[in-house]
Amino acid sequence: MIAKLDLEEIKNYMIDLAKKGGIMMKSVNPSVDDSCEKNNSADRVTATDKAIEAMVKSGMAIKYPDIEFLGEETFKDGQKLTDEPTLVCDPIDGTLNFIHGFPNYAISLALTVCKAPIIGVVYNPARGDLFTAIKGRGAFLTRWDGTESALPIRPQADPINKLASCLCALEYGNDRQSHKWELRTHMVDRLLSKNGGMAHSLRSSGSAALDFCYVAAGWLDIFWEGGCWIWDVAAGFVIAQEAGGIVVGANPGDWNPSLEGRSYFAVRGAASGQREVVEEVWELMGDRRFTFNS
Repeated sequence: MIAKLDLEEIKNYMIDLAKKGGIMMKSVNPSVDDSCEKNNSADRVTATDKAIEAMVKSGMAIKYPDIEFLGEETFKDGQKLTDEPTLVCDPIDGTLNFIHGFPNYAISLALTVCKAPIIGVVYNPARGDLFTAIKGRGAFLTRWDGTESALPIRPQADPINKLASCLCALEYGNDRQSHKWELRTHMVDRLLSKNGGMAHSLRSSGSAALDFCYVAAGWLDIFWEGGCWIWDVAAGFVIAQEAGGIVVGANPGDWNPSLEGRSYFAVRGAASGQREVVEEVWELMGDRRFTFNS
């Protein structure tokens, strides 16, 4: 199935769509008052989210009518990823950042085949950072001035010695009262405390897609997350892998997570220590686990 696809051509078209989405984001001045609640006040959507997804969906339908589409804003309950080539779209990952003017948000586009990502494109128009990857062909960062760098940024990735040497990322999400909230706040303490991992520090930048890309770049050592959806992570998943990183599940023992499993743990490329730091983080969870109804 993959052999019949011109992956370079598709990637370049996805980049064109991502940059059009970036222009749409930069052309508006959103605020909290302009957005609508989805699940609660911490889960919001803007007209720009919907307009960008509509643009991407129609563009793909015209150029590649045989490629299926799965998007955040048009997702229907029960809809599942198939084995067929599918464009997975998050029009704005980091909508809260977008409406507050915090420059860490992105359009995230992935092409999947047989339920696995083979192309990833993540574009942050506020910084002009474009992260891309094709399965088996490496991952790259193109800056606002056109400068392209292979990922990770450091060509010789340092070993990961222990969690105590790591800069970590975790997102809080919009679920602020269930077991998932309790587990996240538990892990903040366990990752940072002297009696836990004593990690260098913890970042929560508001975009899972960009967290994956920052792991790919080597700017973050790990990103541990439960609760995201496929559109949040599909592009970053392949970008991190193509930069030498590994992606496992947030729950202990999940060495081969599915894209739709909603549990993810990315570790940057390293000469050694990737699996060891995974097991160190898993141990900090104790008996707690992420569970999801869908």
